Amino acid sequence: MTNEDPRIVCFSCNFAFCGRQSPAPPNVNVTRVQCIGRLDPVSILETFEKGADAVMLAGCKPPDCHFQEGNVHAELTFKILKRLLKLSGLEPERLELVWASPFEDQDLNHYIIRFAAKITKLPSSPLKRADAESSYTVNVIAAKNAASQFRMRVLLGREKELTESVNTYGEKIPEKDYDAMLEEIVGGEFIRYKIHFLTRNVPMSVKDLAEATGLDRNEVLDHVVDMRRKNMLAVDHIEGATPLYKALEV
Repeated sequence: MTNEDPRIVCFSCNFAFCGRQSPAPPNVNVTRVQCIGRLDPVSILETFEKGADAVMLAGCKPPDCHFQEGNVHAELTFKILKRLLKLSGLEPERLELVWASPFEDQDLNHYIIRFAAKITKLPSSPLKRADAESSYTVNVIAAKNAASQFRMRVLLGREKELTESVNTYGEKIPEKDYDAMLEEIVGGEFIRYKIHFLTRNVPMSVKDLAEATGLDRNEVLDHVVDMRRKNMLAVDHIEGATPLYKALEV
């Protein structure tokens, strides 16, 4: 099933595409921001949560960022969000990042129309018709909480330092190793916050959580142990010999 009239939100840097622009199509909402590198990943996920079919980020191409490294930060945010969309059950292609030089006269609408043509080939976003307890809603809430987590924000701020600078031993992290580390952290935080959301009202066992998340019981147990250590989860009560866990306020 295709989507002939997708709802698209475009966040565009004030310094890119700053010349005279053609009007955007009526199904596209263009929001100007100081720098796309300063956009909170949570706000982008909230845009999807509110029913947008797709989101485009338009910024100054490297190395022309007005704020020096905003585009570097934007690229990492984009990478994290792509992964979180996939974990949430949404097509990563629903998020696009485009660059333009602030010194060139380019029409943003050209990029919007090209992106919209790709999005029409995807079905309408399932979040448009999702209720509060649907798997898509649960997943996006977990993704938002993961994106706001401290470890993720530290990585967002330190990618260039970690991959380009050397440590005391003259070593630096290869980009592929950094990407693998990022993948592991993003995936782990997503699952932990999904477990946290699922147990906020109803206590659940490891078996229940394994069925709800589609994970192996041992993997769920590892997350439960980690969450208890971080005061995210506690034993609510025990049925027979089976502990049931409930989320704590974080």
